[in-house]
Amino acid sequence: MIYLDNSATTQPCEACVRAMTELLTDCWGNPSSVHAHGIAAHHRLRQAREQVASALGAEPDRVFFTSGGTEADNWAIFSAAERLGKRGHHIVTTAVEHHAVLHPMQKLEAKGFEVTYLQPDREGNITVDALKKALRPDTILVSVMMVNNETGAVMPIADMVRATRRLSPLALFHTDAVQGFLKVPFRARTLGADMISVSAHKIHAAKGTGALYIRPGLPLPPFLCGGGQESNYRSGTENMPGICGFGAACADTDAKAEIAHMAHLRDLTREALAGIDGLVLIGSQQAPHIVNLSLPGLRSQGIINCLPARRGTAATCSRPWACLPPSSTAPSASRSPATTPKPTSPPSARPLPTPNRP
Repeated sequence: MIYLDNSATTQPCEACVRAMTELLTDCWGNPSSVHAHGIAAHHRLRQAREQVASALGAEPDRVFFTSGGTEADNWAIFSAAERLGKRGHHIVTTAVEHHAVLHPMQKLEAKGFEVTYLQPDREGNITVDALKKALRPDTILVSVMMVNNETGAVMPIADMVRATRRLSPLALFHTDAVQGFLKVPFRARTLGADMISVSAHKIHAAKGTGALYIRPGLPLPPFLCGGGQESNYRSGTENMPGICGFGAACADTDAKAEIAHMAHLRDLTREALAGIDGLVLIGSQQAPHIVNLSLPGLRSQGIINCLPARRGTAATCSRPWACLPPSSTAPSASRSPATTPKPTSPPSARPLPTPNRP
C-alpha cells in the first residue's frame, strides 16, 4: 500500500519501536526514583532529551517533553499570556494556524486579549511585511506556524523574529514547528524563536509525545503543577516509552538525506499528476512533504474512497478537523479559481513512487 497521509501521522520507525519495547519490558522504572531501576530510567530520559535536542539544534536542558504538539502550543501561548499580560494585551497570529493555536487564541480573546489574525496570500504565504504592519508596542506574543500542513507554505520565521524584536521588543515569539521539524532545515539556537513546539508522531515516532523548546533565560510559569518533573515546568511522571521512542527516531533520522528524498518524491508526484486533465495544484508547496491538489467537479471524499481499491491511502486534508465544514482554516484565496475546466469523468490513476519509509 502507498501511504500518502504522513502530515497526519507517520508509521513508527524500527528504532522507535525497539526503544519503546525496551522501556516497556526492561527499563520500566520511574526516573524520579533513586533505586537502580529509577536511575537506569533517568539515564535513558537524559539520553532521549539529548537526542531530541540534537535534532532541534538546542541545549538539552531547554527541551521539555509534553503529550504532543497540542499541549506544547497551549503551554507556550497560555504561559506567555500569563507572564506578560500585565504589559500588554495584544497578540499576533495567523488565520491558517492549527486549532491547537487558534482555539487558545479564542479563549484569550474571551478573557480580554486582542488578537490580530494575519491573512495569507493566494499561495498561502504570510509575509514579513504583513507581520510588521500588525506589530504594536503593546504586542506581547507572536505565534506563527513554521510550515502550513495544507498549502506547504514555509513561513520566514527567522526574519519574522527579527522584525518582532525590532518593533515589539517586549513580545515573545512562538512557532508551531510540528510540520517543520526534520522537514525543513532550522536550528533552535540560531532561529531566534523563544518557544518552538514539535511532535513525535510526525517524524516516525509514537503518538502522545511532543516537546516544547524554551530559549535559555526565559522564565515561564509552570504549565502543570505537581511533582516537579521537567524542571518544575510540566509535572507528571514522564511517558518514558514515548519519550525514548521520540529520541530514538530523532537519532535514526538523517535529516539532510530525508529532506532531499521527500523533495524528490514531491517533484515526481507533481510531474505524474501534471498529466491529469483539469487537476490544479494549490498553494506554494515549498515544504518537501506536502502536495495539495484539487480536481474541480469531483468531490474529494469520493476520490479518497476510491484509493483503497488501488492500494493507496491519503486524506482530503492533513488533519481530520480540516475536513469538516468549513472545509479548511485556509482562506478562500488559496483555493482553485472557479474558471478552471471541469473534467467530465474521473481521471485515470497513475502509480506514484513509494517512499522508503511508509
